[in-house]
Amino acid sequence: MHTSSELHFQLKRHFGFDSFKGQQEEVISHVMQGGDAFVLMPTGGGKSLCYQLPALLMPGTAIVISPLIALMKNQVDAIRGFTEGNTGVAHFLNSSLTKTQLEEVKQALLTGKTKLLYVAPESLTKAENIQLLRRLNISFYAIDEAHCISEWGHDFRPEYRRIREQITTIGKAPVIALTATATPKVQQDIQKNLAMTKARVFKTSFNRPNLYYEIRPKVGINKELIKFIKQNKGKSGIIYCLSRKKVEEIATLLQVNDIRALPYHAGMDAATRTKNQDLFLMEDADVIVATIAFGMGIDKPDVRYVIHYDIPKSLEGYYQETGRAGRDGGEGQCIAFYSYKDILKLEKFKQGKPIAEQEISKLLLMETVAYAETNVCRRKILLNYFGEIYKQDNCHNCDNCLHPKKQFDGQEEMCLVLEAVLESLEQFNTEHIASVVAGVSNAMIKSYNHHELEVFGLGKDKSVSFWSAIINQGVLLQFLEKDIEQYGILSVTSQGKNFLENPQKLMLHEDREIEEADDDDSDYGPKASGGGGDETLLAMLKDLRKSRAHKLQLAPYVIFQDVSLEDMSIIYPITIEELTKCQGVGEGKANKYGAPFLELIKKYVEENDIIRPEDIVVKSTPKRSANKLYIIQSVDRKLDFEDIAEAKGMTMEELLGEIEAIVNSGTRLNIDYYLRQSIDDDKLDDIFDYFRYDATSDSIEEAQDELGVDYSEEEIRLVRIKFLVEVAN
Repeated sequence: MHTSSELHFQLKRHFGFDSFKGQQEEVISHVMQGGDAFVLMPTGGGKSLCYQLPALLMPGTAIVISPLIALMKNQVDAIRGFTEGNTGVAHFLNSSLTKTQLEEVKQALLTGKTKLLYVAPESLTKAENIQLLRRLNISFYAIDEAHCISEWGHDFRPEYRRIREQITTIGKAPVIALTATATPKVQQDIQKNLAMTKARVFKTSFNRPNLYYEIRPKVGINKELIKFIKQNKGKSGIIYCLSRKKVEEIATLLQVNDIRALPYHAGMDAATRTKNQDLFLMEDADVIVATIAFGMGIDKPDVRYVIHYDIPKSLEGYYQETGRAGRDGGEGQCIAFYSYKDILKLEKFKQGKPIAEQEISKLLLMETVAYAETNVCRRKILLNYFGEIYKQDNCHNCDNCLHPKKQFDGQEEMCLVLEAVLESLEQFNTEHIASVVAGVSNAMIKSYNHHELEVFGLGKDKSVSFWSAIINQGVLLQFLEKDIEQYGILSVTSQGKNFLENPQKLMLHEDREIEEADDDDSDYGPKASGGGGDETLLAMLKDLRKSRAHKLQLAPYVIFQDVSLEDMSIIYPITIEELTKCQGVGEGKANKYGAPFLELIKKYVEENDIIRPEDIVVKSTPKRSANKLYIIQSVDRKLDFEDIAEAKGMTMEELLGEIEAIVNSGTRLNIDYYLRQSIDDDKLDDIFDYFRYDATSDSIEEAQDELGVDYSEEEIRLVRIKFLVEVAN
C-alpha cells in the first residue's frame, strides 16, 4: 500500500507534477485498495491521471475502455512520452492495427510489459480478444467517457451497455468509471448498468469559473463568425456543427476568408482526419470545424473559444463540448447560436424512432431550449442540471449576468404555476402545464379535460414560452421538482407548498426574446442582423429612408432593407464602393439610392469623431459564386427555371432563394419570359400592384393573407422578384 508521500513521489517521477488536483489522490488510493469508483470530474479536471498512475504502480495490466481510435492513440502517445525508453508500457487494441502490429501488442501483453491497454468497446465483443485478455493478470478496468453507456446521456452507444457482461467473462477486477458529464439520472443509469451501485462516488464541482457562456440569435451567422474569429486572430478555436455537410461548408467559407480552418468529421477518411487533428494540435491551423466526433479526450489546453454553429441536442453535449475551452485555466469563450427552427429540425430527425427514444430526445432538447431562452445566470442553470446548487446570483461571466435583463415581482405568476401543477395531479411536464396556464386548447389538453380546470387560461395574456420560463425558474428555486425518469413530470416540493401558502415578493426574470434566423443565410443575399450597430445613426438612417420613400412614393424596404441600414450603422460607409459591402446593396442600388445616405453618414462620422472600423466583408465560396454566375447567365439565355434547378441539383424553392439573394443585392434579372408562361396576367398584375401600392414590408406571409388562397407562395415570390428588379433596382 502506497502512502500519500509515496504517491506524490511517483506523481512527480512519472508525470512531473508536484501535487494532485482535486480528488485525484483519493480516487487513486481507493482504486489501489481494490475498490470500485465512479468519477465525475469536469473536462480539464485530470480524469486520465486517476487510472494512469495506479496502472503504472499496480501489478498486472489495466484495461482502459475508450470510445474513439483517435483518443486511444492520443493517450498512448502521451503515456509513452511520460515513460521514456519503455514503448511497450501502453498499447491499444482496435481495428486500425495491422497483423504485425497486433502480434507485437500480444507479445508485450503476455510478457507483462504492458501496464495500460486501451480497447474500444466493439473490440471486447470479439472472441479472440476475450481469449487473449483472459490470459492476463488484470489490475483493474477503467471505463472512460462512461456517459456513452447511458441512453439518457448525450452519446448513447449500445456496445457500451454490454461492457459489464464482457468484463465478467474476462475476469473479476475493480472497475473505475469516469465521465466529465452526467446528470444524477445518467449517473444512476451508468452505475446500474455496470453493476457498481455500491461503488464510491467521487464528484468534483462542475463549475468552470474561467468559461464565459453566451447565446446569440442565429441571424447573419456567417458574418458574425468571421467577425468573431478575426477579432480573436491567432487564438485556437473549435466550431461545432451538427451535420458533415455544414462542417465542410463552414470550413470552406472560413478558408476563402483567409482563416486557417480545417474540417473534421466521421465521413472523412481516417488519414485526413488524423492529419487535420494533428495540424490543429501543432497550431498549423487556428480553427477546427467539426461534428461532435471531435474533441473527446483531446488534450489541447489553450483552446480559447468553442462556438456552436448549431445548438446541441442536449445540455450534456453542450457542457462536454464547451469544456474543451480554457483547460489551462485561461480565457475560454463559449458562444452558441440559437434558433428555434433548429430545434424543430432536430425533432423531425427523430420521427420514426421508437416512442420512448423520441420522448427522451424531446425532453433533452427542451432542457436545451430552456437554457438558450433563459434570462437567469447560465452557470446556475447548467450546474442545476448536473445536480449541483450554485448559490451566487451573479457569476459575472455569462451574457445574462454581465447584461442582466429586466426583473419583475412574479409571486402571482409563480403561485399560478404551482396551482396548475397541483390541479393536474403532478402528472405532466413543463410544456403541458405552460399550455394549460396560457389557455392553449390542444388535443392533449382536451383528452385529459384540462381545458375545464380552474387554472386553464388564467395566464392567456402571456405566451407558452413565458410560462415555461416561470416553470424553469420554479425548478431553480426548488419550488418544483422535475422527474427526469418520468419524462420531465413536474411536482411541487414542500418549499413550493410553503410559498403557495405564504406568498411573498419574488423577483423573476422576464422572458428572453430570441430573433429568428432567416432560412437563407447566403453569403451575398439579405440576412437579418445580429445588431450591435450605432443605434443613434440607425434611427437617423431610418428617418431618412422614410422621407425618401415618401418622396419617391415607394415602400421604405424597396429603397434599403433593415439589414442594409443596420450594416451601414456598423461599417459607416462613405463611398459607393463601401456601401456595396453592406448586405443587400449592389452597385445598381447603391448608385440609385445611396447618395443622401452616404452624405448623412459622412457628416455624422465627422461630427462625432468616429473611427471607422475595418470592414467585415464575407467572401463567398467558389461554389456559391459559380452558382450565382450560372443562374444569371441562364436567366439571360431565358432557360426554364426547372432546368436551371435540375442542372444545379436544387429544389425550386432553393433556386428562388438564390435568385432573391441575387436580386436583393442589386443585380437586375429579367424573368418576364418565365412569368408569362407560369402566371396569368391578371394574377401577375394583382400581385405586382399589391407590392407597389399596399405592402408595408416584403413579407410573403403578409402578401398571402392580403391576396388570399388563390395566389400560391411560389407565384407571389416570382412576382416579388420582378417588382424588386423594376422598382428597387
